[in-house]
Amino acid sequence: MTPYLKYFLSKRWLYCCLLFFIMSCHSQWEKDNNPGTATDDSVITDKNANLAFIQIRNAQIVVQSGDLVLRTGRDYTSEVMRNLSQHDKTYSHCGLVSIENDSVFVYHAIGGEWNPDQKLRRDLFAVFCNPYENRGFGIYRYSLNKKEKKEVLRNIHHLYKEEVKFDMQFNLDTDDRMYCSEFVYKAIKPALKLKTTTINHITFVTIDNLFSDAGCNEIKRVRFQGN
Repeated sequence: MTPYLKYFLSKRWLYCCLLFFIMSCHSQWEKDNNPGTATDDSVITDKNANLAFIQIRNAQIVVQSGDLVLRTGRDYTSEVMRNLSQHDKTYSHCGLVSIENDSVFVYHAIGGEWNPDQKLRRDLFAVFCNPYENRGFGIYRYSLNKKEKKEVLRNIHHLYKEEVKFDMQFNLDTDDRMYCSEFVYKAIKPALKLKTTTINHITFVTIDNLFSDAGCNEIKRVRFQGN
């Protein structure tokens, strides 16, 4: 276990407060010092963005309700979250797909400036994966039968209607607030038991816990050109 993770686990509440403080300060600094520019040192070009949106549209053809969608954010906070994974550190955020009236939505839990009211979000697939804020994305599919998939979708929609808020304490034991990987874990849990990570008697769900299970299959992994 790295010293970073030891600190995270021993000072979880302090860490989370500090994380959101860093998110706010970092974002404001960029707005003040880099007006009209991207937040990454490798600015995505219009050409690369167009290619990326083609990849996103192609992915929408194969995606199904109940699929796990992950993305790799460009910002500093995403780098922090990505590195909390124990094995595969590719992704920084996650959500679950629900296809409704021919529109592909991703339900996900997110906090900070991206979601001021902290409530569970429902974004279009293209918005969730957009290349101006992300380096790439991945689609994974759980081995669920029709009955199990319906149960998962009921869980997703129920939690959304309940307006579950983001969990700044990253506490897996509470259900009224959830962090991103916790939301996926608890929506899937009745149908499929996923892995968790326990260190120093604290149990949490990392991003890679969600797709490292034998019951989860990789459908597509995309890294946008220029990243």
